[in-house]
Amino acid sequence: MGANGNRIPASRAEVEALRAVAEAVGQVVVGQHKLVNRLLIGLLCGGHVLIEGVPGLAKTLTVRALASALHLGFQRVQFTPDLLPSDIIGTQIYNPRTGEFTPRMGPVFTNLLLADEINRAPAKVQSALLEAMEERQVTLGDETRPLPAPFMVLATQNPIEQEGTYPLPEAQLDRFLLKVVVGYPTREEERAVMDRMGGDLPDMPAPVLDADGLAAARTAAQNLFMDDRLKEYILSIIGVTRDPLNTNFKPLAPLIALGASPRATLALLKTAKAHAFLRGSAHVAPEDIRQVGADVLRHRIALTFEAEAEGVSADKIIETILQRVPVP
Repeated sequence: MGANGNRIPASRAEVEALRAVAEAVGQVVVGQHKLVNRLLIGLLCGGHVLIEGVPGLAKTLTVRALASALHLGFQRVQFTPDLLPSDIIGTQIYNPRTGEFTPRMGPVFTNLLLADEINRAPAKVQSALLEAMEERQVTLGDETRPLPAPFMVLATQNPIEQEGTYPLPEAQLDRFLLKVVVGYPTREEERAVMDRMGGDLPDMPAPVLDADGLAAARTAAQNLFMDDRLKEYILSIIGVTRDPLNTNFKPLAPLIALGASPRATLALLKTAKAHAFLRGSAHVAPEDIRQVGADVLRHRIALTFEAEAEGVSADKIIETILQRVPVP
């Protein structure tokens, strides 16, 4: 709502600008519409996105195309087991002539950071991103330096390979606004991939949106109207993950070891607004919450051994919750 209590409609120009970004990415990447939509939601919310999928699904290509369509700084880091924290955040270099240390900035000092195969780096490297992701700053020596604004980490990981990988700790997973699972393309999409990628690779798109335009779109998205009943709806969904016994979801109690954090509540609020904004709507609908629910919650619900033994996934639990929680 605005200061006078009136609903603020989604700005047509700002919505069209973001749709132009999606169209520019679509000139390079076939399909992956949901992934592009979730990346735009991440941009609108100022949050980080974890992208999970087997190799060869154009995860990295999609992120590169998005970065090219935005007039923002972009860096890509290939995570490997021998990577060091200084390879991410930078270090201080000693100058023997002056006897002083001078900072050398790492690739984290950018707007969009692609952390490719993030689960291939050891814990100390992954933890080097924690301060940057949460505080938007990096400490080098005794000096803390702010990161450029906007700042967003787009990380990819392969869910299949286990050898030589280091699962992300819960503390870092919770700092990702969304976890998007990427699947195989349809037959028609894969035929289009063959036609488009069978020869020379297409050029990256030209920038169509700058930092000022993105900031205006962020403000408009987060000012979108949400009815108080929908806020209560979000609280009901989150509450089931934490205490299913007292919310008429008793069958889920043996399956959930840890429910969603308050950070998840805020993430569901912000992403639902961004989803509605990208639709061009002036207000949030229950379906907006349902559409982003799995991407917000799947990495924030810890399963019990019983759930894993029975083959019950977090997505299945979330689906049950969204189907049964009364919609206002």
